[in-house]
Amino acid sequence: MTFPLFYEIQLTQDIPELNLKKGSIGVIVEYYPISEEEDGYSVEGLIAQDTVEVAESQIQLINAEKIQEVTFLN
Repeated sequence: MTFPLFYEIQLTQDIPELNLKKGSIGVIVEYYPISEEEDGYSVEGLIAQDTVEVAESQIQLINAEKIQEVTFLN
């Protein structure tokens, strides 16, 4: 399954190397294949002013409506 861009997601597991906890929320900003079995995504909002690369198995959609505008703190 390919998740659409600019949808809100939630982590389904901890990512200890980045100090991210299950349940953290972000927005998908880029899609790319990482293997034949799984897709990858760049997500903003998990770490301030940075993107995090995650596998499809690490996230789930939490908002079925498209986010119209995303505002980031400078």
